[in-house]
Amino acid sequence: MGKASFVVRRTLQLVVTLWAVGTVLFGLFRLMPGDPTSYVVSSQMTQEARRQLIESYGLNDPLYIQYIRFLENLVVLNFGQSFHSNQPVTDIIATYLPNTLVLMLTAFVIAYAIGITLGVLSGWYRGSRFERSTVITALTARSVPTFYVGLIVLWIFGATFGVIPMSGMTSLGTGGGSTGFLDMVFSVDFVRHLVAPAAVLAFYYMGYPLLIMRSSMLEVLSEDFIDVCRAKGLKERTIMFKHAARNALLPIITAAAIALGYAVGGSVLIETVFAWPGIGREMVRAVLRRDFPVAQGTFIVLATTIIFLNFLADLAYGYLDPRVTYD
Repeated sequence: MGKASFVVRRTLQLVVTLWAVGTVLFGLFRLMPGDPTSYVVSSQMTQEARRQLIESYGLNDPLYIQYIRFLENLVVLNFGQSFHSNQPVTDIIATYLPNTLVLMLTAFVIAYAIGITLGVLSGWYRGSRFERSTVITALTARSVPTFYVGLIVLWIFGATFGVIPMSGMTSLGTGGGSTGFLDMVFSVDFVRHLVAPAAVLAFYYMGYPLLIMRSSMLEVLSEDFIDVCRAKGLKERTIMFKHAARNALLPIITAAAIALGYAVGGSVLIETVFAWPGIGREMVRAVLRRDFPVAQGTFIVLATTIIFLNFLADLAYGYLDPRVTYD
């Protein structure tokens, strides 16, 4: 099987996976107990007004009609109107998704920069106290829940010492909502709010690249070309970073796409703890108030991100590692 056939087959699998995710989400939200119209229908409305409002949302149609309409809208990226705010769901996603991406990408870059460096050093200095300390740190980072670490950080550095903001991504009165998004992102006030949640997430994500890089380094250091480099009289630092670390990076590069997808999807807890106005927090709020369109739209966006980045990771294997075949 050639590369073109592999890409076509994986694209079809991606489409089927997205259809399955959308179908499951459609069913789950309609199996939840409670009445989704309770948030949009007022007790003071007349029966006729209530009927017209429910009909305008299409909630009185048979379930299969709602499902067909849901799939048709999904193809054109129309997630409907929010029951709560009556805004288009695409506008809500466009408002909150950039906030999540800034937080996740900042934490991801910090985590991989530190994790890869520590992984290289721990693999190079195998058996040392430094290696044992870094491995324990990585395992601790992956084991402790992020919301627990976030609460401790807020308690110590926010409530006790007052050196970090307690919630949000801008302070009241700074004009964060009236200025442009880029102006807000590059402001000092935004950076102060970003530091704590990004650091907590980076601490959690750091363990993954650290452990992978350490294992990859141990494999590379057993190769013959490392002995050849030493026989040539190259400096140890040059061998470590230019030759060993460079060849050990392949698993990190291919795994990074998958990890990035899960990083964006795993924003729910940390955004809730730090009251960060991102898509994960909005998704939780939509589920609690049974706002079907917003909940479905945000879930689908996060699921699509993970699935698409997995797809890119599969393609990256073939381009980065010539040993990979498409049979």
